[in-house]
Amino acid sequence: MNNNYYAVLMAGGVGSRFWPVSTSSYPKQFHDMLGSGETLIQKTFHRLNKFVPKENILILTNERYNDLVLEQLPLVTSEQVVLEPAIRNTAPCILYAALKIQKMNPDAVMIVAPSDHWIEDEEAFAADVKKCFTKCEQEKVLCTLGIKPTFPNTGFGYIEFEKESSEVLKKVRQFREKPNYKTARSFLEEGNFLWNAGIFMWSANTIVDAFKEYQPQQYKLFHSGWSCYNTTEERSFIAENYPVAENVSIDYAILERSKAIYVLPASFDWNDLGTWGSLYDKLDKDTDNNAVVNSKVITTDAHGNMIRSAKDKVVVVDGLDDYIIIDKEEVLLIFPKSKEQDIKQVLAKVKDKFGDKYA
Repeated sequence: MNNNYYAVLMAGGVGSRFWPVSTSSYPKQFHDMLGSGETLIQKTFHRLNKFVPKENILILTNERYNDLVLEQLPLVTSEQVVLEPAIRNTAPCILYAALKIQKMNPDAVMIVAPSDHWIEDEEAFAADVKKCFTKCEQEKVLCTLGIKPTFPNTGFGYIEFEKESSEVLKKVRQFREKPNYKTARSFLEEGNFLWNAGIFMWSANTIVDAFKEYQPQQYKLFHSGWSCYNTTEERSFIAENYPVAENVSIDYAILERSKAIYVLPASFDWNDLGTWGSLYDKLDKDTDNNAVVNSKVITTDAHGNMIRSAKDKVVVVDGLDDYIIIDKEEVLLIFPKSKEQDIKQVLAKVKDKFGDKYA
């Protein structure tokens, strides 16, 4: 295993569209959403650990999830858990982690990956990442993995690459925001657009230099703590300085500005597991196309439902089609799959009426 390989596992999100299973105190990455016996963060850690030494994997998360990370990832030390004292989007936490890694190993190449994605072919994933690592070791470039679109999805950002390129890694022309349906359809017809999976590779030196060029204030703020990183003084420096960092995404801060970005069309199937519907798509179905997690189910005239309950709970469903049915302790959600994007608003109403206890 290459000791210059590092990984930053992003595990700070709340996953509110997976409510009521995912809550602000116990988000989706810490749940076994697939019924596989492993939580999403455990699956991601083990996927990365196939080619990145376990001691070289940093977990980026909010302070409130520190204990959950250490409980679910016993191979990780407390020093590997990089805690954000405030929510500041992806750019500040990636710069913070990159500086820590750069100080540990100036020759490091690193992957930044979300903790809650579904990737079945883990060998293909590792092979793709290593191709990007090789380019990042040889050239001062930023790399990303793009997913070949299978339909005109309006829920993802897109990456447009240079059509005439015959290289394996394609030069990125531009990042495109989430499109409307007509625009998404035109992207597929063009043939040189990929879904943005939010998986990035670069050398620690290259990404730090990119911040120095495109985000000089952010760079100055975090680089001022260089002497503190990976020491006992780091925590107090971050507690004082992190909350004043600009709240900005890595896409806007760096990727949309850089002229040296390459994308590799991924050779593996991928799903961002962002909604109950996306989870439904990846689960096995019964003869009536119902997807069931944990439950013992009896259905009559019920089709296309996403059903989840406590382990081995008996659930009887009659006369419902295409619903999300989630039973969790004090909350029962019965909601049309076609309206799943509204679950965030439902959660806001629940918080407003009943407080944070159920959120």
